[in-house]
Amino acid sequence: MTDIAIEPAVQQAPAPSAGKRVLKRLWRHRSFRIGAVIILAIVAAALLAPWITSGDPMAMKVSNRFHPPSLQYPFGADMYGRDVLTRVLYGARLSLWIGLMVSLLAAVGGSLIGMVAGYFSWLDSLLMRIMDALLAFPAILLAIGINAVLGPQIHSVIIALASAYIPRTARIVRAAVLVIRRLDYVDAARISGASARRIIARHIFPNTLAPLLVSLTFIFAYAILAEATLSFLGIGPPPPMPSWGNIISEGRDYAVEAWWIMLFPGLAISLSALAINLLGDGLRDVLDPRLKVEGS
Repeated sequence: MTDIAIEPAVQQAPAPSAGKRVLKRLWRHRSFRIGAVIILAIVAAALLAPWITSGDPMAMKVSNRFHPPSLQYPFGADMYGRDVLTRVLYGARLSLWIGLMVSLLAAVGGSLIGMVAGYFSWLDSLLMRIMDALLAFPAILLAIGINAVLGPQIHSVIIALASAYIPRTARIVRAAVLVIRRLDYVDAARISGASARRIIARHIFPNTLAPLLVSLTFIFAYAILAEATLSFLGIGPPPPMPSWGNIISEGRDYAVEAWWIMLFPGLAISLSALAINLLGDGLRDVLDPRLKVEGS
């Protein structure tokens, strides 16, 4: 009887999950990759500030006031002899924290309003008219008004800026919900007896994440710029607490003789905004199926 050799079955490698595929596509995208590297470098420098600088953004040395950029003071010293490099790195912590919190609050508030308005037609008109009324005001003017009422504190700045950007987020989420709620799988869930809360949580909200994430990256950048504007006007985080806007505001009276006080925090704001916008461009190209991914 002839022996039959049985070859072992070849095991196929498991297919990568959807999350891993998206991450690979994002990392292959040139804009996203450049933006991620820049913003990670800024965050790392801010977190490591105590070890790469003098460690005290409030330390004054009047004898070194208006010291120009040098090996001792790479970004120069301000009118009180404080190291501008140290203040810029510590200011990154506050400015990025404000931008992050504004984005999170705008995401939570805008998502709730947008999903309720998009799913429940009888509430749509009321909620959107309120959002339209808020959108009638420029975001920075609305933030200035709210912050003037609440007072110049960090939480006031966050609440004011989040209130200004919630209507925009709500509009984006509502537009996505209006499309998703008419899809077959949502109708099937509704016919099977699923509650509105379950349909929104399980079927609608996960499919609004792509446009929401793209929108939040741009809100993050806008919030950093808006915080600098509020600080420049004197209604941002109270000095001497360092933020990029506060440093620029303190140096505006010495823009000619001590240009470095305003230059370096301004460059930090521009670089951060550029990096975050590059991240947003990459997210938009990869997560939006209507666009062709620009890989490199």
